[in-house]
Amino acid sequence: METAEPQKLPQLAADDLDCHSPPWSLAERFSGCRARSLELCSNLETEDYGIQPMPDASPPKWHLAHTTWFFETFLLKPFARDHQAFHPQFEHLFNSYYNGVGHPFPRARRGSLSRPSLAQVLCYRTAVEEGVVQLLAECGEDLHREIAQLVVLGIHHEQQHQELLLTDIKYNFGHNPLYPILVSSPDPKTAPARPLAPMHFAEYAPGLCEVGADLNPDRHFIYDNESPRHQVFIPAFEIANRLVTNGEFLAFIEDGGYTRPDLWLSEGWSTLDRQHPLYWHKDTENGWLEFHLDGLGPLQKDAPVVHVTAFEAMAYAAWAGCRLPTEHEWEVVARAKAQEGNFADQGMWRPLPAQEGNPQFFGDVWEWTSSSYGPYPGYRPLAGVLGEYNGKFMSSQLVLRGGSCATPQDHIRSTYRNFFYPGDGWQFSGLRLARDCT
Repeated sequence: METAEPQKLPQLAADDLDCHSPPWSLAERFSGCRARSLELCSNLETEDYGIQPMPDASPPKWHLAHTTWFFETFLLKPFARDHQAFHPQFEHLFNSYYNGVGHPFPRARRGSLSRPSLAQVLCYRTAVEEGVVQLLAECGEDLHREIAQLVVLGIHHEQQHQELLLTDIKYNFGHNPLYPILVSSPDPKTAPARPLAPMHFAEYAPGLCEVGADLNPDRHFIYDNESPRHQVFIPAFEIANRLVTNGEFLAFIEDGGYTRPDLWLSEGWSTLDRQHPLYWHKDTENGWLEFHLDGLGPLQKDAPVVHVTAFEAMAYAAWAGCRLPTEHEWEVVARAKAQEGNFADQGMWRPLPAQEGNPQFFGDVWEWTSSSYGPYPGYRPLAGVLGEYNGKFMSSQLVLRGGSCATPQDHIRSTYRNFFYPGDGWQFSGLRLARDCT
């Protein structure tokens, strides 16, 4: 542990939420985001688009159609003059969970649909994109603000699905005995220039801090679950300077971590169905291997461990004599860090070893916290059907922070609250250690 005096908790700067106009128009930003989704799928074969490898995942074809449905449903139908639905059944087939819109097609059966064809889905995308661009060009000043807010929400919604596209494709390819390759292997120049820095802990003094963000449409975009900004008292704590690595997690495995019920929460122990992180494989000749979107290869011990459940993360933390940070601890430390890292924009789509000066608070892996996903004091969901976007899921899930190697960099921020069930390991999720001051 560092011997220096405890650091003061970083306070929220007054300009953290200043709005900065992008250098491109809203229409260009919209079109660029839509093109990015297709780019992520450019190496898929036609057969890959319809595969649903598990009930929690969705076929790539569905992601491409659902993000289009979002723009048609919330923009074109209410605002575009004389808009005609592209297909009368698409509102049912590609609705995810908005009961206020209609009855969604069952999620677990999305992969059972051979039709509409991929070609028809791509035509659907083109038609809706043209409609949105035309709407932006024609809407008057009175409507522009409301429409612009919905377009920006739709862009961020599509960015979420871009990450899910990579996640779901990886689950499909990673459970195929052929271990298909989606992208080329990372450039060797991305390897660390020096040995991995030892893990150490920075101590933070207790303090009253503001967390969260103001829900203000005139400032830069946030989701409603990030607001309102409010005060919390954070007791003294220590947090690690980097993420837990594969090599460190391997030591947990070799020490019997998966066979010790004393380390595990009861639900995690009772549902334990593997003895290592998802996508790890033990080969009698080559030792431990790991599957990434660039194929199956040797386990990189200095890289952050990824695709672990919250139960695995908590068990490891208990074994290490630590715990997971709370989401508020994570946020107040992370907002003083540069929002840089290994994001989807780099095209690696795998966590990379820590580099000097990069504490990996952003990118590489989503970091499990110990915090339940619930509303902040004074939370108000968005008005109307869009209020179903986040609030209805505030039950039985945990918060993750920081983004991953599959997250677009301009989609993430220190207040961003991701959420998954503690047994979910198919997302790009890892962990950072924290502990109480003694």
